[in-house]
Amino acid sequence: MKPRSTQFNLQKRLRRRTVLRGSGVAMSLPWLSAMRSAFAKESADENARQNPRRLVAVTVGLGLVSENWMPAGEGKQYTPSRYLRPLDDLRDQLTIASGVSHPGVGGGHRAEASILTATPMGTAGRAVNTISVDQMLAKHRGDATRYPSLVLATGGTNSPCYTESGAMIPPITSASQLFSELFVDDSRQERQKQAARVRQGRSIMDVVAEDAKSLQRTLGRGDRDRLDAYFSSVRGLELRMQQSERWAKMPKPKVDADRPIDIRNPNDLIGRFQTMCELMHLALQTDSTRFITLHLPGGGGVVPIEGVEEGYHSLSHHGLDDTKLEQLAIVEEALVAQWGSFLRSLASADDARGSLLDDTTSFLTSNLGNASNHSNRNMPMLIAGGPFRHAGHLAFSQKNNYPLPNFYLSLLQKFGLEVDQFATSTGTMDGLS
Repeated sequence: MKPRSTQFNLQKRLRRRTVLRGSGVAMSLPWLSAMRSAFAKESADENARQNPRRLVAVTVGLGLVSENWMPAGEGKQYTPSRYLRPLDDLRDQLTIASGVSHPGVGGGHRAEASILTATPMGTAGRAVNTISVDQMLAKHRGDATRYPSLVLATGGTNSPCYTESGAMIPPITSASQLFSELFVDDSRQERQKQAARVRQGRSIMDVVAEDAKSLQRTLGRGDRDRLDAYFSSVRGLELRMQQSERWAKMPKPKVDADRPIDIRNPNDLIGRFQTMCELMHLALQTDSTRFITLHLPGGGGVVPIEGVEEGYHSLSHHGLDDTKLEQLAIVEEALVAQWGSFLRSLASADDARGSLLDDTTSFLTSNLGNASNHSNRNMPMLIAGGPFRHAGHLAFSQKNNYPLPNFYLSLLQKFGLEVDQFATSTGTMDGLS
């Protein structure tokens, strides 16, 4: 048994056990402990660096009319729908999943926060979110590139991307800003400042680590194990900071492309989508990042396409009005066609093992299965490229939806993460190998 004075000092220190302090620096222990990386073996990490796999997630705030995107028939012999006909040349690299949704997720538009997390937000939208699938991949597989991930949108201030602590990551919405981030070097003086900031951050890690070692000597075995996990987290954080310093000193890649001019019309959804697609292609081709999410929010204005006269959001609440449905179809058809053009650009770009599309999984989905009545069931899910053996049309039950988190689990495992569940998944996705 420890002497009474030792017990008192230990209790006093453990009352502040969630914070380590040293030379005026404080750091939360639970946050650092949560950074532990226990999903992948070192060999898998090295394999991921040598054989890169990439993800591009496109999320649509107002969904797609199911009758226009869902094909007839099942498997590879499906008959393409109106929206899929322009993508028929990509048939062998496509999987369309119908009858899928996130179990327990409702709330209509509020479920935008759940697209990539599959976490219910509750009736008031105040629930704490969890990490999104793109950020989970970036956390464990994003350390080989300058940017672990890119979070983009064609407008607005929201994204479906969330950190481990449930914080939303604000998107980059300016194409010209994104181009500068990717390809325009800061001045030498600014790069030196960035490197110095990283070094200062790492010196703080050293101070906190010394304080933690002092605390460790007074702890029991269970708490020592937890601190060992903490040390592993600190070492991982230091490694990422060293990488940040390395990137801060390195020049950015040069591309044969001009800085894009931002489209001023906030309602030009397709034009902004196209510009972002061109930059996403460049980002992947230069290996600036391997994980990208692009959100297409549902604006209220008229999308400038011939034949469209009403606002996009108003059209999505069509109430089965034929005139609104036809205008909405024009917008959504152009949207899916632009995604197809992006896929073709990847397919035509050579990569180490084939084309960029061979190494890039891209999927297009939404939180809404029916925007007109705010239903979050029967979500659209179109998957292309990557390491999957594509299955054509996976037609699950429209009444008893299949859990879409199963696809996210399949995705994580394809990227080498040793996990057996994501959110409400019940296993990997049936029919997709």
